[in-house]
Amino acid sequence: MPAVLWALVMMAAGCHRSEAGAGPDERRTANAERGDPGMLLGAGDLGSDWRADDARTGMPPWPWEQGNCPDYRSGDYPAKSHRRAAVERYYRPFDGSSPAHHVVETYEPGWAERNVDDVRRVLLRCASYLVLGSQVSFDVVDPHYLNGAGMLIRGRIEHADIPNTVTYFVMLRRGETVSTVSLPDSGSQAAVDLIAAKAVARLG
Repeated sequence: MPAVLWALVMMAAGCHRSEAGAGPDERRTANAERGDPGMLLGAGDLGSDWRADDARTGMPPWPWEQGNCPDYRSGDYPAKSHRRAAVERYYRPFDGSSPAHHVVETYEPGWAERNVDDVRRVLLRCASYLVLGSQVSFDVVDPHYLNGAGMLIRGRIEHADIPNTVTYFVMLRRGETVSTVSLPDSGSQAAVDLIAAKAVARLG
């Protein structure tokens, strides 16, 4: 995969990025509680062709940061400043193709639902934008996914000189816990649904 496309995939997934000039509310999550790795998918949950990195505790960037979107302003999304714990893991296919990612965040009382509202606003404001000659876009496939347990979003990166890249995002909420899984498009909706159901089960 070309380096530029790799970077764009990571940007679309909200991975490996943090924002400069984070406010005090965001910085105060640095000493947050450790998350529960048991809530993360295992490599076998994705299939036999995947391997899983070790779980990472600590506070990762908010999965929906879109710092390259002209209409994105970090301060407009306050819920991410009210995370109490988080844990994440990356998954890599043996053939070296696009990775998957899973992050589980626990919010202060009342803030997980507000986080869902913040995500919906990001998806409206940053539905489509241009980065380094590529068009990044998001559309909500199912706003009441898995009988209302979450939301299914499709992210797309389009560039004139390379094949389009599609990533599916499954966001689930149970109580004050939010689980977000990003998966490269396998061409099978049933495969996405199966992994999403396993992610729900991990939430207990």
